[in-house]
Amino acid sequence: MKDESVGRAIDRVDGRLKVTGKAQYAAEIPVSNVAHAVIVTSAVGRGKLLGIDRSRAEGVAGVLRVITADNAPKLPGAKTKTGPNDRLLQMLQEDEIHYSDQPVAVIVASTLESAQEAANLVVPRYAPTPPNVAISTTAPDTYKPQKAGPVGASESKRGDLDAGLKNAAVRIDETYTTPVQNHNPMEPHALTVVWQGEDHVTLYDTSQGIFGVKKKVAALFGIAPENVRVISRYVGGGFGCKGSPWSHIGLAALAARVVKRPVKLALTRQQMFSLVGHRPPTIQRVVLAADRTGKLTAIQHESWSSTSRFDEFVEPAAVQTRMLYACPNVSTSHRLVPLDIPTPTFMRAPGEATGTFALESAMDELAVALKLDPIELRLRNYAERDEGEDKPWSSKSLRECYRQGAAQFGWNKRRAEPRSQRDGHYLIGYGMASATYPARQSGASAIARLRRDGSVLVQAGSQDIGTGTYTIMAQIAADALGIPVERVSFELGDTALPETPVSGGSQTAASTGSAVKLAALALRDKLVAAAIADTKSPLYGLRADGVSALSGELSAAGKKDSFAGLVERSGQPEISAQASTKEKEERQKFSLHSFGAQFVEVRVDEDTGEVRVARALGAFAAGKILNPKTARSQFMGGMVWGIGFALEEHTVRDARSGRVVTRDLADYHVPVHADIPALQVISIAEDDPHVNEIGAKGIGEIGITGITAAIANAVFNATGKRVRDLPITLDKLI
Repeated sequence: MKDESVGRAIDRVDGRLKVTGKAQYAAEIPVSNVAHAVIVTSAVGRGKLLGIDRSRAEGVAGVLRVITADNAPKLPGAKTKTGPNDRLLQMLQEDEIHYSDQPVAVIVASTLESAQEAANLVVPRYAPTPPNVAISTTAPDTYKPQKAGPVGASESKRGDLDAGLKNAAVRIDETYTTPVQNHNPMEPHALTVVWQGEDHVTLYDTSQGIFGVKKKVAALFGIAPENVRVISRYVGGGFGCKGSPWSHIGLAALAARVVKRPVKLALTRQQMFSLVGHRPPTIQRVVLAADRTGKLTAIQHESWSSTSRFDEFVEPAAVQTRMLYACPNVSTSHRLVPLDIPTPTFMRAPGEATGTFALESAMDELAVALKLDPIELRLRNYAERDEGEDKPWSSKSLRECYRQGAAQFGWNKRRAEPRSQRDGHYLIGYGMASATYPARQSGASAIARLRRDGSVLVQAGSQDIGTGTYTIMAQIAADALGIPVERVSFELGDTALPETPVSGGSQTAASTGSAVKLAALALRDKLVAAAIADTKSPLYGLRADGVSALSGELSAAGKKDSFAGLVERSGQPEISAQASTKEKEERQKFSLHSFGAQFVEVRVDEDTGEVRVARALGAFAAGKILNPKTARSQFMGGMVWGIGFALEEHTVRDARSGRVVTRDLADYHVPVHADIPALQVISIAEDDPHVNEIGAKGIGEIGITGITAAIANAVFNATGKRVRDLPITLDKLI
């Protein structure tokens, strides 16, 4: 059946609710008799908490409880991790201070103002120890983790690296660094908690992974998972930080249980810099060796990133180097440096965002050394298969990304000699880089319900983090059932619905979308079976394989039966079907990735060193594009973040105290409208029958990969100065 909805640029079905303010977010859920919680955090970066004077805080009118390690109920699962991506939390169960701004108390009061006033009156006493928050490749406690990212070993080797280096005519051996970054979604982390008795709880949370929150809260309090319900209808941005449960979730649930009232808790913007993870800094050494023709003979990529001393997170910055280019001799490794910091976490395109900056900058340096066009160098080392995994690609259209991107950008106008293009006192530079991100899929479930009026309700527990999930799921279901998309509604964001994975890793469309399609197809098959078995149906007695579904009707042999009529005759309020998916076994035979090419023009003020991105173009191949309008937004969102990554974002900690000093949007700079030019996106048509049931690859993160290197490469082309330490600030160019 021909797709009628998938592939159309349909407006977001939730757009009007959001722009009119009718969409209710986690902290806006109306609850009677609600109390408010405020977290008090440590003023030292490491040490022991000796005690807290609560007397003045407890005297504030409206304060219900000041909860500290001295009086907090003991939680049976405080040290339990419920999955590989779970975090160890700080739940007022110990006196150890691991990092600055660690929770040390929770104030619960009848009003937010009373809680805030009391929070300023508690007096903690510490035995501080000097913290260490600076990453170094020579730190004595550096270690090798078992894994790099969700899958994959921390190290990889193929061929003979030493021989590849020895036989090279040209070698690049450089170190590249990326800073700590914080997510800063528009909506801070917030939740509303309502207990029903001692062992049933509902949490309205702003979450990218409601089922992870469900499991974590159940483990913390030692209650059955089925007694925990998490609801997250709308999320005002997440970018990874809302993918894991953090301490504030458990503390809000603890506070509500202690005072026996519903509790609301919203982190401050300052607390967002310490309590919900961050992108860790990286130090990356990249060695590229090539012969005189530009063919790579060896690649070595070593990455160091930081983690907390009490937990582990790896930034897998070298993983794309294992597969992006053809090379017989490749070695990659990851090392972790434990520091007195909060545990880092996933941040949009973890690993590939940081790693492509280093690898693609080094490729540009190699192109300069060889006097080759950067695209030509990449084409001479084009990987026809994944040499790291020794598998064919499920699909790969990177050549076409280069071709179409270069043509529309006008790459042929680039001058290779640095400082050879100018406009008055502005130096003009062109840069490009490759982009890539894995095409993941996880198990998911969905249910499709046909109602008496012929409309369809599809349900899955998933989350819409601003990507358009409400919309594309309705499109997928509409085409599978053969009904107009306007007749389909999609419900998500509730653990009472069928389970789906975290909305992270660019896998929601592939995972939940596949389950939605199968559920809709199962419903269609159920309707066909009902029709041909129903003596009152015009289709009675016909063969099932001859029946088609279109415009809300089943038809065969010139006869039709409406969906609504089938439900009416069933005597039931609805006909439903549920389906589940798991990662396709066929996927194991292939290497599955999205690819792209980023092109950038920068203008650098020769006098001040100010860098402006004048224009940027991204050409991406990501399987079937379900909705060109929402897809374009996702590609552009990644590109915008890449501009901030390259030129602005940088979280700074005071080495003496371990405290973040760039703790709000006045000091932590993110791009504003004036920083972003008109961005151009090209979606390359690509058919991938192997990747999943709907043929789509994730697109939420590939847009940030490669563009940081493209900007740095353009800055070199403009100025002749190679910046290997992000962000590219004025002082590095003057």
